[in-house]
Amino acid sequence: MPREQEQGAGRELIETVLKVYRSASVVKGGRRFSFAALVVVGDGRGRVAIGYGKANEVPSAVDKAMSDAKSRLTAVSLAGDTIPHGVTGAFGSCRVLLRPAAPGTGVIAGAGVRAVVEAVGIKNILSKVFGARNLKNVVKATMRALMALRTRAEVERLRGVTIE
Repeated sequence: MPREQEQGAGRELIETVLKVYRSASVVKGGRRFSFAALVVVGDGRGRVAIGYGKANEVPSAVDKAMSDAKSRLTAVSLAGDTIPHGVTGAFGSCRVLLRPAAPGTGVIAGAGVRAVVEAVGIKNILSKVFGARNLKNVVKATMRALMALRTRAEVERLRGVTIE
């Protein structure tokens, strides 16, 4: 469930805990559990990051993941409430296809992709995940796809030409 939190001078961050992983090691007195948390943090206006944190208790793991994500916030190129063009991101054997959608379409995506695109502020998008559906890889592939987005103005500036 996303939760909004005041951050600094009126900036609200959307924080979503995607999954908490539990690991157990067997010791002399029984099992010792450790936890890891995968979170997404975004401002809803074009900045997003993912974070991963490990600790011996769930709240500590979530806090570490949140601070990790907040330190990595990066800007994403948007075209209104969708993306400027179709793009594919890959991580491991996971491929994520993102396509712009018409107004009113909504977010057509699974849990991992949905969390990332809603945190960045995208309202209309189509997505499809190919290959492995491992949540960590899906989220990382989605981030790679979003980082590959370029607006028309950025492409014109980078190439030094005018695109019609």
